[in-house]
Amino acid sequence: MATTTTPAPQSNAPHFPEQVTGMYILARALKNIGIQNVYGLVGIPITEAGYLIQGQGIRFVGFRHEQQAGMAAATEGYLTKKPGVLMTVSSLGFMNGLTATANATVNCYPMIQISGASDPTMVDMNMGTYEQLDQFNTAKPLVKAAFRCSKAEDIPSAVARAYRAAVSGRPGGVYIDMTTPALGQVMNREDAEKLFYEPVDLYSPVIPNSQSVDRAVEILTSAKRPAILLGKGAAYAQVDDKIKQLVEKYNIPYLPMSMAKGLMPDDGPLSALSCRSTIMEKSDVVMVIGARLNWMLSFGRGKWNPDMKFIQLDVDPEEMDVNVPIAAPVVGDMGLALDAILAKLDGAKMSADPTWVPALQAESKEKNAKFAARIDAAKTAMPMTHWAALSAVKPIIEANPDVILVNEGANTLDDTRDAVNMSLPRHRVDCATWAIMGMGMGSMIGAAVATGKSVVAIEGDSAFGFSGMDFSTACRFKLPVTVVIFNNGGIYNGVGVPMDKTTDPAPTTLDIHARYDKLGDAFGAQTYYVQTPEELSKALTESIASKKPCLIDVQLAADSGKESGHIGYLNPAPLQDITV
Repeated sequence: MATTTTPAPQSNAPHFPEQVTGMYILARALKNIGIQNVYGLVGIPITEAGYLIQGQGIRFVGFRHEQQAGMAAATEGYLTKKPGVLMTVSSLGFMNGLTATANATVNCYPMIQISGASDPTMVDMNMGTYEQLDQFNTAKPLVKAAFRCSKAEDIPSAVARAYRAAVSGRPGGVYIDMTTPALGQVMNREDAEKLFYEPVDLYSPVIPNSQSVDRAVEILTSAKRPAILLGKGAAYAQVDDKIKQLVEKYNIPYLPMSMAKGLMPDDGPLSALSCRSTIMEKSDVVMVIGARLNWMLSFGRGKWNPDMKFIQLDVDPEEMDVNVPIAAPVVGDMGLALDAILAKLDGAKMSADPTWVPALQAESKEKNAKFAARIDAAKTAMPMTHWAALSAVKPIIEANPDVILVNEGANTLDDTRDAVNMSLPRHRVDCATWAIMGMGMGSMIGAAVATGKSVVAIEGDSAFGFSGMDFSTACRFKLPVTVVIFNNGGIYNGVGVPMDKTTDPAPTTLDIHARYDKLGDAFGAQTYYVQTPEELSKALTESIASKKPCLIDVQLAADSGKESGHIGYLNPAPLQDITV
């Protein structure tokens, strides 16, 4: 007998397509391009976007201040070669973040800032809308590229183009003005999904021309006293093995800039770290790899040998002939440039003076011995000086080479850089080209999130004050970080004397009795207050081993430190020379 099937009753209810907002499209666009972390601080008009970003499996690291979130994004960009992403609210939130994005652009860190923005049609008419600011035109002169999304359909393209702009050529910060009309626009999901695409060749390396390579090799092989100057651009490029081959195969001494420390070991046999002045005064050819001949290098003039010939490797042709003529500019991707130079050098004969490297090694040995004696002698200073504290820090950081060191301050920056040897690339992050203070907590968090590694931030008390509240962010996310605060009670030191017309503290005076460890207690961190090198050594060892948020308050003498550290020559006239 045949079986009949009763058809299912037809519903008379209307069927509506699933709908999504521009905020969802933004979250999907970030996921589509491979973004894993977003740093920011939510509020109108991006709060829901933060939740939707988490819903895509992207980590949203919420900060207490947008500048620090931006520093974290920039640090991720430097360490990974992929853009770190900052998200902020409009108006002052945007402005707070823009300082970090401008800094990323100057330092060539790939980064994308996405800020909620008021309706531009209302901003243009100066109608007094909520948090009215022409963010797009404010950002444009300070970043590598800028885009404005006025409708949701623009968002995937803007994100992809921002990524490409951030990493291509000389990396930098890119801004996306994410307007409220675009964020709030509603679309059918089916139509929204059609907007996403896989960008092709987000980074296209540029090959240097062969004539420039030939010229560079000819000058290098003819040098009597060659040297290599390594900048953070060389570290960023992640061409470590090629630099190692160039240095070791051709026996060329190297001088690393601050964030290039560890690209080749600071204490390696060809390290000229202790012979900076000799390199500048006596080298006849210096190959500059990923560095600028800027104020940190006396602009390539002054102390430098006037007959010096510079070979410079950089991805940006505009960097050539800045401050001094470059005898052999090699413009192109760092890896391809080094490949071409190594291939051309193969079988070539170097003309270096055989006494050059041994003389530098002898000078390094003598200076390093004096430096070690200086640190050893400082151990007995009570209250501690910077050098006494570093006598405890130095062996621990050097025994844990995979710990990333973040460092800022005046004397704290200068003395730590001089004292602590690095042996792995991209394991030192500091205030870089602009020498800005206030990057510490953001960079520490960005380094920990981006790499999963333990991070130690060594901070002056003044520098910590710029960003200290975001230590709470590290605690909230349970990151493996340790903050070490060198407290000498002031900016440069704590013995500033106020003018005789006031009873207020001196402009450089902070608080020598401050207990920064109590701030760590407030957020549930493991904390220490230390007054001797032995106490500091124990605290730092325990903190690194714990892989938990820790804060160490290091009590220094108020008179430890001097104004501007190694760059006192930049100061204006001394106070006693000024007539009030």
